[in-house]
Amino acid sequence: MPPEHARSFGGGASESLVSPFVLVAMVLAAILVLVLPRKYAVVPLLLMAFLAPLTQQIVLGGVHFFVLRIVILAGLARMLFTGLRSGEEVLAGRFNSIDRAFLVCTLCQGFAIVLLFMTPDAVVNQVGFFLDCLGAYFLLRFFIHDEQDLYRVLKCFAVVALIISAEMVVEQIKQVNLFGAILGGVRISPEVREGRIRSQGPFLHELLAGAFGATLVPLFCLLWKNGKAKLASVIGIIGALLITWTSNSSTSLSTLVAGVLAISLWPIRKKMKAVRWGIVIGLIVLQLVMKAPVWFLIAHVDLTGSSSGWHRAAIVDQFIRHFGDWWLIGVKDTGSWGWDMWDAQNQFVSVGETGGLVAFIFFIAMITRCFRSLGNARKAIEGDTEREWFFWLLGAALFSHIVAFFGVNYFDQSRVSWFALLASISATTAVFLKDHAASEAVTAPVLSKVPLAYRKPSPASSRSRSFAVEKQEKVKSRLPVSRSHR
Repeated sequence: MPPEHARSFGGGASESLVSPFVLVAMVLAAILVLVLPRKYAVVPLLLMAFLAPLTQQIVLGGVHFFVLRIVILAGLARMLFTGLRSGEEVLAGRFNSIDRAFLVCTLCQGFAIVLLFMTPDAVVNQVGFFLDCLGAYFLLRFFIHDEQDLYRVLKCFAVVALIISAEMVVEQIKQVNLFGAILGGVRISPEVREGRIRSQGPFLHELLAGAFGATLVPLFCLLWKNGKAKLASVIGIIGALLITWTSNSSTSLSTLVAGVLAISLWPIRKKMKAVRWGIVIGLIVLQLVMKAPVWFLIAHVDLTGSSSGWHRAAIVDQFIRHFGDWWLIGVKDTGSWGWDMWDAQNQFVSVGETGGLVAFIFFIAMITRCFRSLGNARKAIEGDTEREWFFWLLGAALFSHIVAFFGVNYFDQSRVSWFALLASISATTAVFLKDHAASEAVTAPVLSKVPLAYRKPSPASSRSRSFAVEKQEKVKSRLPVSRSHR
């Protein structure tokens, strides 16, 4: 069971645990989220999410108010007020298929936990879970409306990565976690495995810290391609690489390699269908010739000399073998599946165990729809290399997250970076997909069922095709217009 569920069933802090520095920062962040122009309000949210340990909290009546939740509540209040006052769209591109898949997946996880435990504590816990996930995701959808908003988010991530990386380097040298020593909420002494220090930073585990850094690398490359923020890009890349290196985990390094590999496939971007089929066929062949199931390939991934790859493979194996235990509404306890099987460090497995088959299917659907939106948007502006690179690098970041999912599940503030990526994909692809659909609608033939050889273009259809060509040219040259929401 993931830690966010375990904390409320007799666990978690019994009294408030909040540093005076964090308390002041929380109040300031909440005020800024309310009063800053929309395009800047995302900055205090992200700074609060990643520079304050998640477990900083205020306990009132047995209910845990994590400081990030309080900032999210302030942002949701603003979002609601904006929607009611102006009547404008609060989500760029409106409520789309990615949003629907995310919503269903999250709701299934929350309701499954309530049904499994059937206690008031479970209900309270899942209300907090919904606020953490649905609240943070849709708030980021509200804040990120176009490419310029995304670039602003990436610059903020560059600053965050620099600060966290500096602290994680100090952990390597001094063996002291400054976030834990000064603010509290995380271990003061970092974990040491096989003689190597695994820096943790403000995250709840070093794996989450490393995954956070590694998945940012393709996004900072996107910032470099923008051409207007190369200094921020360099700072971000250095910070992300240091975070990945100091976390000392195979999951982090594998995620980094995956992102770089995805970027390097740019020359064959038009042949990705063949690549995907090649991967599927390769896995089928390996399944036929290997003595163990194909997912035990994970057991052979060891980039640090101290990897627990076999445990990752065993998690997947037991997840498949115990399908009957979890498919309906998840499973209450997986400890009986085998040694250490309670520790589901795999995002796909975690979603299935906590939400059942429906949640698992919609989680996969959310990812596939992200890739589909990016692919369709890239094709809509094909020929505009600079814009194609934009969507390709977003796809590389998405792929790096998927690789990370095989080694860790996001149960702390690291999931905010995942939500930010999903929100960015939804927002930045919307305008291109809308215009592309409009162009296709214009060029769709309105002809009777006459043999092709006898069809003659009418003046009206010729004008439609000319208009369509002109429309496509405008789409290729047009940038999404940033909409200001006070």
